[in-house]
Amino acid sequence: MKTAWIPTLLVMGSGLWAAAGPKVVALPSQSPLVTFRFVFLTGSASDPANKPGAAALTAAMLAEGGTREMTYKQIVDAMFPMATSVSQQVDKEMIAFSGTTHVDNLQAFYKIFRAMLLDPGWRQDDFKRLRDDAVNYLRVSLRGNNDEELGKEVLYNQIYAGHPYGHENAGAISALEKMTIADLQAFYRAQFTQSNLIIGLAGGYPEAFLDQVKADFSKLPAGPPAAIGLPAPKPVRGIRMTLVEKNTRSVAYSIGFPIDVKRGDPDYPALLVAQSYLGQHRLSGGRLYERLRQARGLNYGDYAYIEYFPRGMFQFEPDPNLARRQQIFQIWIRPVEPPTAHFALRLALYEFDKFVKEGLSEEAFQRMRTFLTKYVNLLTKTKRAELGYAIDSQYYGIPDYNSYLKNSLAKLTREDVNRAIRKHLGAPGLDIVVVAKNCEELKKKFLDGAPSPMTYNSPKPPEVLEEDKVVERWKIDLQPDAVRILPVEKVFE
Repeated sequence: MKTAWIPTLLVMGSGLWAAAGPKVVALPSQSPLVTFRFVFLTGSASDPANKPGAAALTAAMLAEGGTREMTYKQIVDAMFPMATSVSQQVDKEMIAFSGTTHVDNLQAFYKIFRAMLLDPGWRQDDFKRLRDDAVNYLRVSLRGNNDEELGKEVLYNQIYAGHPYGHENAGAISALEKMTIADLQAFYRAQFTQSNLIIGLAGGYPEAFLDQVKADFSKLPAGPPAAIGLPAPKPVRGIRMTLVEKNTRSVAYSIGFPIDVKRGDPDYPALLVAQSYLGQHRLSGGRLYERLRQARGLNYGDYAYIEYFPRGMFQFEPDPNLARRQQIFQIWIRPVEPPTAHFALRLALYEFDKFVKEGLSEEAFQRMRTFLTKYVNLLTKTKRAELGYAIDSQYYGIPDYNSYLKNSLAKLTREDVNRAIRKHLGAPGLDIVVVAKNCEELKKKFLDGAPSPMTYNSPKPPEVLEEDKVVERWKIDLQPDAVRILPVEKVFE
């Protein structure tokens, strides 16, 4: 289905829209289901400097705080017989509200959904509940129960320190505890504007319905397009490490650095092939997975990313509407048993070094290109995802993602991939975040650089044992002043 885009005035590939008024991405079809995505081109990067979390808490108040005429409980009760709900997602430069309903319930559902975004209730009890939820998410869910996401978010905060991206989307606990409804109302008035809005609609809605939605949301203030300046993250030379001290049974690694490649850039398809070869999310065919888990049984997951991918422990494919003008390359290694943690880090860095120097063989290139040509179909297997990707494609100034990627892959060569690896992934420095217990002991091992030999409970092939002799002495070029230990209780405070 061809995307209907109304209007087509945008700064291609910049993430900034040039025209005032709501924009529309429409995917009409004969489906009896109608899917909405209201995407505002703002997010946590637009949080006021002293109020990190304002964007996320504002979005929560709209999606879970009721309208002027209905409490949130009344909304839930009204939507229950329609078998539907409204969800929200907040990232650095996008806030998305989505929902799906049967066409028979279209007007009833839309009436409520419209009021949630255009006529919020701003009740004090909802505000307190949702603010407490945000604080508990940071303190309990993220810090306490999710080492995978914890390490990834600390890595982003470290890379983007002093940058608009440099705080967790949910905010900081100390700022949230001081937040007021007036702060959220100010953010809503400034950021929830026509110029920042993309209306996404898919399914079997009546032809006149799209005009109704456009007219309703034209009641938002016009406002200027979002124009957050994004400086380049501060460069890192050598290795910089943060060890998060936490009472946990395993060790988790997040390794990364900024890259200046995003969708639409010439080297994006090549880096996507490289990423999939090194470690496709939750799949077992990647090089890191093969060498760390399959050959040595060191851990569970070894994956790589060139785009932000939150909530990875809960899903196989990334969500749409996480579009960013700046991205990082990232490797994720966990969970590793403490006795083998030093060796596992050395092996990951050893494999990455080989990857950058040697690139992909012709066989590996052909295999990964074929895989991605088929895998892209999974990303838009639902109408909700298809609509989300269509919005992202307009944001980046590219054709629909499936066509863009398949056409780009068809033209790609092995040398294109290996050149892109050398150009973008041979970084002069990288950040490492370690989530572990007894971080002082780990720090001493990393700085000492003594060999970290492996022992196994079962026989290993001679080539693995020979490689281990190299890996156990692999130099991690780490200086004492580039290492810090951060108590988990201080993270996101």
